[in-house]
Amino acid sequence: MDFTFTEEQQAAVEAAKAVFSDVAPDRAPSPALTPGAVAEDIDRQLWNELARTDLLGLTLSPDHGGAGLDPIALCLVLRESAKVLARVPLLESCAVATAVQRYGGSTLAAELLPRAGRGELILTVGANGRSGHDPAELSVTARPYGESGENGTSAEDSGWVLDGVQSAVPWAQAADWIAIPAHTAGGRPVLALLPRTRDGVTLADQVSTSGERLAEVRLDGARVKAHELIDAPGCWEWLRSLLTTGTCALALGLGERVLAMTAEYTGKREQFGFPVATFQAVAVQAADRYIDLRAMEATLWQAAWRISSDAGGPLPTAADVAVAKIWASDGVRRVVQTAQHLHGGFGADTDYPLHRFHAWAKQIELSLGPAAAHEEALGDLLAAHPLG
Repeated sequence: MDFTFTEEQQAAVEAAKAVFSDVAPDRAPSPALTPGAVAEDIDRQLWNELARTDLLGLTLSPDHGGAGLDPIALCLVLRESAKVLARVPLLESCAVATAVQRYGGSTLAAELLPRAGRGELILTVGANGRSGHDPAELSVTARPYGESGENGTSAEDSGWVLDGVQSAVPWAQAADWIAIPAHTAGGRPVLALLPRTRDGVTLADQVSTSGERLAEVRLDGARVKAHELIDAPGCWEWLRSLLTTGTCALALGLGERVLAMTAEYTGKREQFGFPVATFQAVAVQAADRYIDLRAMEATLWQAAWRISSDAGGPLPTAADVAVAKIWASDGVRRVVQTAQHLHGGFGADTDYPLHRFHAWAKQIELSLGPAAAHEEALGDLLAAHPLG
């Protein structure tokens, strides 16, 4: 496979490296030392810098003030963001904006996308459902009200009513709009977008493994206008695939940074007069983790390419996304576990950032489903689309 990136994609990486070069992983309090969330808000300084360098509109078309690049470019930037544990909703906001551009109507796109690209509007999405184990769209119902033409009702007065719960919504307290997957009476999945402050929407604080604020978003008769609901076939499935693939990019970037930290430490730490990196047992473990990262990288770009190109294949795109998440979840867990082992007691020192990476890795591993969930999904896809 040829994973050569275009000049525009490489330029996005260089811009991202420049922005993230001044970000320290310990910019917020340690999750190990903080009983609740590590911070009340996102890293606004970093968010504004991403907006200034046009990285928030990376996947938006020039018509909306964006760069017109594809999800591969977004994954490249996400990979860099994870190396510094960037506390910004880069994945969620960009993924939702891209889905609105691809599937939403012109009114909704004009309302949200230019401002999202400039960083003036933050978007997030509830992708975990009520428990994190069932499809997210099943946790919220959408029923129509005031359909156009009924009793003289105009199109402006028609819309949908949402009822249900989405748990563990990332960065919800800082977001301006939240994308909510839901299902209609006929079982059709839809995607609704509504302001966080709209009547019928309440947020309850939750805290992630990494110490970041999440929210349980409860919808009790929350109304969305007709143009704020996207019922185009495949919209939610595509957005969830993009979110999952973006999570794989975060896992890869974090794992690469952790392995580099481990190599630096074991190259300096001496026992019996020699650097521990020269010991065979240490070298073999590090080599195994390097292989994990290369597998994570290959499967990530395969999934990102399928999403970006809409290319066909013997299996649906969801299969490539599942394979990427299996490797990302298992791989990032093994990388941080080996790093903790090879660092010895120093790895548990809260003045050293490794424990932060470990907490973020666990959050990423389980986000949008652990490896076991995607193995089950892949098995279903193979059963439905037999090869050979």
